[in-house]
Order: sequence, then structure tokens, then C-alpha cells
Amino acid sequence: MLITKAVQPVIEESWLEVLRSEFEAPYFLSLKSFLVEEKQKYTIFPPGNLIFNAFNTTPLHRVKVVILGQDPYHGPGQAHGLCFSVPAGIDIPPSLRNIFKELHSDLSFQIPNHGNLEKWAREGVLLINATLTVRMSQAGSHQGHGWEIFTDAAIRAISTHSSSVVFLLWGNYAIAKESLIDHEKHLVLKAPHPSPLSASRGFLGCRHFSKTNEYLKKNGREPIDWQI
Repeated sequence: MLITKAVQPVIEESWLEVLRSEFEAPYFLSLKSFLVEEKQKYTIFPPGNLIFNAFNTTPLHRVKVVILGQDPYHGPGQAHGLCFSVPAGIDIPPSLRNIFKELHSDLSFQIPNHGNLEKWAREGVLLINATLTVRMSQAGSHQGHGWEIFTDAAIRAISTHSSSVVFLLWGNYAIAKESLIDHEKHLVLKAPHPSPLSASRGFLGCRHFSKTNEYLKKNGREPIDWQI
């Protein structure tokens, strides 16, 4: 069930329960004002109804894996609220191509002709960017306005309220979030970013996907069917 309150967008109930105080915090009210002004001047991605798509597709109580990105894609039609994912019909971005390449090497994954990762999200993979909005054609344009405080709170909520979750931290930006996670309760796997600039320095060959499933099975959880 989705709940709408005057002080926050629509977000799934289990997330609202643990993040309610964030929506009422001064920084979030400032963030909302910033976004209203931005939308008057610029095209903002993703569309408003998809800003919380990751949360609405993967409720807190279903999270088994967290993949953390930095920014939404900033090209037309790309961003739909799930990190690294693009809707079917949109060209597969280079980083996602490398993710698929690693999956093929690791688990004999059959590389699809699209980059829509919604199936992963429904399987329990939270595909969350640290910053949930961006101006068209301006990468990083909404960093430092409050989203990172909100998404850090979401990571802490998973660490506190869940158990046996795998956090896949790719690249220095994601790895910097490691301190938010209780390593006694969860598995943290780190690698370079899958970008073509760094994938060959340790992302390719990291075997994070098979390691994730081994950990989930060892802890009595259903593994992820990565095939899409």
C-alpha cells in the first residue's frame, strides 16, 4: 500500500515507517523547495512519479541486495528511478554493459537486448542512487542539496532493520558509504566502478553476483535470479 502525506511524495509504507522523520526534517523541506525551483527552470530526471521508484519496487522488508549508484542518468528517457537501469528501448549504457559482461563470466548470464533492471528490483535488489534527481545534461547537478542525507538514512535503516543483506559497493563514491553498514549483520562486497574507465581494474572478475547468492543461501535466503 502507498501512503501520501502533505510533506512527502508517495513512498511505499515500510519505507515511510522508517524514514518518516526524514520527510519532516528541515533539510528535506529545503530540498523540496530546491526541486520546485529547479522544475520551473530546467528539465529534471527522472519524472516526479519515478523519483522513489527504487523504494516503491523494493519494499524494505524484501531487500536482500543493495546496489548503490551516484546520480540518475541525465539523458532523455534514460532515468527511471533505478540505478544503472534504463527502460527497454533505450541504449544500454557502458557501465551496465560491463555489469552484464561480468554476470556472463560469473554465472553464464545471457546478455539481454535491453537494460531494464526492474526484475532485479522485484527480486529484492534495491537499486538506489545517492542523489535521486538531476538536471537534464548536467551530471551531479543535484548533489549536495539533501538527497545524500536521505539516502544515507535509507542505508542505515536497512542496516538496522534487516539482516543478511549484501551491499555491493562499486567505486570510491559507493565504498565511502561502508561506514553506514553493520558488518556483523551484513556482507559488504567492494570493487572498482563498472565504468569503462575503471572496470578492468577489478570490477571485471570480481564475481560479486555468485558471491551474493552464496551468502544469501548460506543465511537461509532465496538467491537472486539475475537473468532478465
